[in-house]
Amino acid sequence: MKFLDEAKIYVKSGDGGNGAVSFRREAHAEHGGPDGGHGGKGGDIIFEAVDALNTLIDFRYTQHFRANNGMGGKGRDRTGASAEDLVIKVPVGTEIIDEDKETVLIDMNEEGQRVTLLEGGDGGFGNIHFKSSTNQAPRRMIPGWPGQERDIWLRLKLIADAGLVGLPNAGKSTFLAACSQAKPKIADYPFTTLHPNLGVVKAGEFDFVIADIPGLIEGAHEGHGLGDRFLGHVERTAVILHLVDATQDDPAGDYKTIRNELEKYGKLLGDKREVVALTKMDAIGGELAEDQARIFEEETGIKPFVMSSISKQNVDEVLYELARVIQGNRKVEKAETPTDLKARYALPEEDHRDIEEDVD
Repeated sequence: MKFLDEAKIYVKSGDGGNGAVSFRREAHAEHGGPDGGHGGKGGDIIFEAVDALNTLIDFRYTQHFRANNGMGGKGRDRTGASAEDLVIKVPVGTEIIDEDKETVLIDMNEEGQRVTLLEGGDGGFGNIHFKSSTNQAPRRMIPGWPGQERDIWLRLKLIADAGLVGLPNAGKSTFLAACSQAKPKIADYPFTTLHPNLGVVKAGEFDFVIADIPGLIEGAHEGHGLGDRFLGHVERTAVILHLVDATQDDPAGDYKTIRNELEKYGKLLGDKREVVALTKMDAIGGELAEDQARIFEEETGIKPFVMSSISKQNVDEVLYELARVIQGNRKVEKAETPTDLKARYALPEEDHRDIEEDVD
């Protein structure tokens, strides 16, 4: 199935049914009074987050969603039937955004979450509503209230525990393929990955999900290259795995380029916990790779892991480190208050290598 993480749709709730103008005409009630019933309520537009979906591709082919109108009232004081609500199912992690593409209306981040976006119009009043001591035969009714309508954007942000970032061709897809059953496209040229991939990995008995997004370049936060569209997929992660190609002339410079893009993108990405690894040590040999790691630490103050996804050397060490950070973040989430958003997306300031709970 093709991956699609953004779609624009039009939604409209149902109109309320009209009230009825009717009078009793039974044989025993020659001059019977009004008995026009009220109209039924129009259907609501409801969004539901389901775990079975992982793409918005269906919304490329169906872009207009209209709930049914309520039925009109009838004689004998019969109220029209209310229309059924229209339930639109979206993947967990979908944001419902206003037409301006900036204002987030609803964040569907929990499985089974149901939110009413647009309410259907109420039914109108039949002429029985207007009967009074001074008006015994009203011929007045009120039509149903119109439903609501609007254009909205759906934007999917993958729900993953860890996110892979790095320059194009840094080895992100190779790493994901080496430690999971995911089968991303792998080739020796930039921008091989054109859409995000998910993989479930195991560190001991602990399972977690890694998201691989297309490579970033300088200016990505402004939309350059594949742009900031895919950075949203790592917003919800507990930790970033930053992969740097050890075969390049200036790994530290490459690292700083991506860090600058994360900082400028905002939305707490710059505050997110990070694990750094130099990749492709098999291509340059262990001794030269360690020299690159030493120079990298001198220039950035960060001691990186050195690994090879091809030979799987030190891959397990990286996975265990990610697992420790993720477990620590889940402890924070259990203790946080609902309004503590920063605790939700970033761990405390202590070094993640000091988290005491290890993976068996």
